[in-house]
Amino acid sequence: QVQLVESGGGLVQAGGSLRLACAASGRTISRYTMGWFRQAPGKEREFVAYISWTEQTYYADSVKGRFTISRDNAKNMVHLQMNSLKPEDTAVYYCAANRIGAYKDSRDGYDSWGQGTHVTVSS
Repeated sequence: QVQLVESGGGLVQAGGSLRLACAASGRTISRYTMGWFRQAPGKEREFVAYISWTEQTYYADSVKGRFTISRDNAKNMVHLQMNSLKPEDTAVYYCAANRIGAYKDSRDGYDSWGQGTHVTVSS
């Protein structure tokens, strides 16, 4: 089991940027698909983006063109660069690890999760 810790959340004005980080420990993530999910107050946790071990990426339509997911296997880390932020991006953002290489855009494929980091976008 890999341990994940997110950081980088905070308060930002609409149109601004944040860069989230996910630090992994206990096991290398070099052959895992890594994903970002988010959960707004009173709503279900939803898929945001993933990056495969071959660095294939995929994004939810709501963030495509604004967010960029990346990985640094040498540091055992994953990042989410968030630009042109909107109030509807306000949520707790979670990093997750997928060992099976399936269900990559679903919570079902991920068995390790971080504690989450809060992102608040003001209008």
